Amino acid sequence: MTSQVSSPAEQADGTVVGEQRTAAGTKDVRRLDRVIIRFAGDSGDGMQLTGDRFTSETASFGNDLSTLPNFPAEIRAPAGTLPGVSSFQLHFADHDILTPGDAPDVLVAMNPAALKANVGDLPRGAEIIVNTDEFTRRAMAKVGYDTSPLEDGSLDGYQVHPVPLTTLTLEALKESGLPRRDAERSKNMFALGLLSWMYHRPTEGTERFLRAKFAKKPDIAAANIAAFRAGWNFGETTEDFAVSYEVAPATTTFPTGTYRNISGNLALAYGLIAASRQADLPLFLGSYPITPASDILHELSKHKNFGVRTFQAEDEIAGIGAALGAAFGGSLAVTTTSGPGVALKSETIGLAVSLELPLLVVDIQRGGPSTGLPTKTEQADLLQAMYGRNGEAPVPVVAPRTPADCFDAALEAARIALAYRTPVFLLSDGYLANGSEPWRIPELEELPDLTVQFAQGPNHTTADGAEVFWPYKRDPHTLARPWAIPGTPGLEHRIGGIEKQDGTGNISYDPANHDFMVRTRQAKIDGIDVPDLEIDDPDGARTLVLGWGSTYGPITAAVRRIRKEGGRIAQAHLRHLNPFPRNLGEVLRGYDTVVIPEMNLGQLATLIRAKYLVDARSYNQVNGMPFKAEQLAAALKEAIDD
Repeated sequence: MTSQVSSPAEQADGTVVGEQRTAAGTKDVRRLDRVIIRFAGDSGDGMQLTGDRFTSETASFGNDLSTLPNFPAEIRAPAGTLPGVSSFQLHFADHDILTPGDAPDVLVAMNPAALKANVGDLPRGAEIIVNTDEFTRRAMAKVGYDTSPLEDGSLDGYQVHPVPLTTLTLEALKESGLPRRDAERSKNMFALGLLSWMYHRPTEGTERFLRAKFAKKPDIAAANIAAFRAGWNFGETTEDFAVSYEVAPATTTFPTGTYRNISGNLALAYGLIAASRQADLPLFLGSYPITPASDILHELSKHKNFGVRTFQAEDEIAGIGAALGAAFGGSLAVTTTSGPGVALKSETIGLAVSLELPLLVVDIQRGGPSTGLPTKTEQADLLQAMYGRNGEAPVPVVAPRTPADCFDAALEAARIALAYRTPVFLLSDGYLANGSEPWRIPELEELPDLTVQFAQGPNHTTADGAEVFWPYKRDPHTLARPWAIPGTPGLEHRIGGIEKQDGTGNISYDPANHDFMVRTRQAKIDGIDVPDLEIDDPDGARTLVLGWGSTYGPITAAVRRIRKEGGRIAQAHLRHLNPFPRNLGEVLRGYDTVVIPEMNLGQLATLIRAKYLVDARSYNQVNGMPFKAEQLAAALKEAIDD
């Protein structure tokens, strides 16, 4: 029971907002406004599951949060090695936050490799919880430790908590009857229980989850729950953890509504389902599994009750071919992939441009080229989406900015595809796909009306008075051609990749007709109705930072830091990359300096320079990780000072 509250104790980084002194015999509770925790271990240590569960309980508690899972590309990398380290970072707070955080306040290191791979990211004074059972001579030598870092003084600048996690877990499960190897696997739940005690996280949800996950293996469920409880009790009773921490719910951050924690891929899947219902069309996904897009296929396959059909094809080409066939048949058609898959799908995307059918091409970008970095993030497919097809084959491009925004971006991509009869690229990336944040579930009346009208009969009268159907007779406002469902009497028409005659859709090799059709298809994309670009410029700045996609969080966090220190900087973020918002050129010319941070070598900057003749500055990173706010703030300060 709390007996009194001391005066607030402010740290240099502003994270400690107060401290509660507890009654005699119990431990102190310190109040914080935010915390960054990183769980790290072997890819088989369950760090992603541990992070997911801590995140779920944090979301249910009401904190704002942002996560960064980071794992090897190999299914099971060599145990105890640096390439095999898997980590999960969670930033949660009592106020609005935008990124998973730059530097962890707490590192849970399950072995020497996890410590060595992550200790360089820690600020001085950070807490490190290490599983001492894994710090054997052989394990340390495997990652280049000549002496134990727990004993040689190299960690003196940190608050180190040595905990024999494996031993304590085995002791907690000695009556379970499980073999030692199976019992050891529960040590991640012991660590989760300890962290749940440290940060006053709810426990009931995790126990329910474990019972459900291992419903067919009740002994495993019981062991994990016992280890989880043992970790919580260890925190409560051990003298090594004298303080626990509270991070209050972010009560003033969120508008009124019902919230849930959601990842980018899950939000995107839900957005596609919502789009199909708002369009009153069946949803068809033709896909081939590829990291980091596969979760969308997995999720959509669960929702047949909403009219969703999923087809796991034998390869990327078959996946998009089936999707384009579904579009021809009247479905809201989607294909999901990553950069290497886009390369294989390019010919069929060109066919969709020629046929002028609605098709969503979802590209969850990852590090390239070729196989590249399958589990790391990058933004390097923008030019591929813009120009990666033969001939003049323009395609609209839409990019979400946060995990939750993937829902709205999916609806927007569907709106454009259906209204303008065109394939549309939706460019997410691995950071958004696997990261998560709170999402307000929208009310039904907030969703856009996406209903479409299929062609029902003849739409053209010939010179001799005959009424016929012209498949390429266009809407005068959108330049979209009619969408005719196969089997509708009187609407038979040719399809295929050879150039069409304007109006009739007959095969045409006429040079003038080809010139007209190319220009018309381009005019259709150029004429797409997209909102004007919004500018955040409260102080009349002379420097603008322009971003797109997942750089939104780090850029916004950096801008906040600069303004807090008295600097003046404007910010704008693009959702529509083709066509650009109509006011973009005017916005760019209103600033002396334009800086464009990208996780590539300057692809948006190249487009901006070419189209608007603005000498935009690139700030680039291609290391497979998102920008850090501090790093961006330093670069932007230099641009302001120049």
